[in-house]
Amino acid sequence: MSATANAVPTSRPEDIAGRFVTARLTATATPDYPGVIPETMAEAYAIQDAAIGLYPDRIVGWKVGGVPPALQPKLGVHRVAGPVFAGNVWTAGDGDTTALPVIEGGFAAVEAEFIARIAEGVDTSRTDWTVEQAREAVDAVFIGIELAGSSLPVINDLGSAVVASDFGNNGGMIIGPELTDWQARLDDVQVETVINGESVGTGGSPSLAGGALESVRFLLEHSARRGRPLSAGTLVLTGAVTGVHRAYAGDEAVCAFAGAGDLKCKLVTAEPRG
Repeated sequence: MSATANAVPTSRPEDIAGRFVTARLTATATPDYPGVIPETMAEAYAIQDAAIGLYPDRIVGWKVGGVPPALQPKLGVHRVAGPVFAGNVWTAGDGDTTALPVIEGGFAAVEAEFIARIAEGVDTSRTDWTVEQAREAVDAVFIGIELAGSSLPVINDLGSAVVASDFGNNGGMIIGPELTDWQARLDDVQVETVINGESVGTGGSPSLAGGALESVRFLLEHSARRGRPLSAGTLVLTGAVTGVHRAYAGDEAVCAFAGAGDLKCKLVTAEPRG
C-alpha cells in the first residue's frame, strides 16, 4: 500500500478548500471527499470561506437549498447556502438555449428556480428577519435555472454539511425573464422540468418549505451572521421548485414556467479554466 493510501486525511479547511477549488478550475473530478468530512455546519462553512478566498472570481449571488428533514435536528438548520460567481452566470431570454459546463465524472443537476434580487437600502446590520421583511428587501424576481455542480459525484449522498463545504454544490445559474407582478404571482406560477423530452418534475414556490421568500429570509440572516451581508443587486437562487434532477453532458433540459417563459439548456463537458 502506498504512502498516500496510508496518509491521514486532512481536516484543515484551507487544504480541503484548495483541493475543491483546484478541481473546479481544472475541471477534474474528485471521486472521494478530499479530506475529513465535516460533521457540523460551522466546519462546512469554514471550508467554504477558505474556498471563497481562493477562487479567482467575485460573488454576485447565492444559492439556497433545502436540508433534508432527517438531518435538520443534527445540523440545526433547514437551509444551506453557497456562493455564485460572476463567471458562472448566464442571461437568457424566453426560449433561448444556454450551454452549461459540467465536470466529467463529477455531479451535475438541473434545477428550476425563482431568482430574487436584493433591493437598495437593506439594513446590513440586521441579523433577524421575518418573511415579510424579506419580501420588502426584494426588488425583482426572475425565472431561472440553477446548475448544481461539483467535482464530487457523491456530494448529495454525503449530506448537507458536505454540500455547504463545496460552494453549496453550485455550478452557476441562468437568469431568465423577470416575473412581472411577482408579489401577486409568485406562489401561483406552475413549473415543469423536462430532460431529454421526459417530464421529471413539477411544482412551484409552495413546493419549497416556507416558499421562495423563506429562502431569502434565511439568507439575509445567515449572510449577516457570517459577516457577508447581502448588498443591493445580489441574486438569490431560492430553491429547486420541481426537485433536483441529475443530468450529464449531452443532456438537454427545458424548465417551463407557465405564463412566464421557458428556459432551455444543454449540458456540455467543462474545459479547464486558464
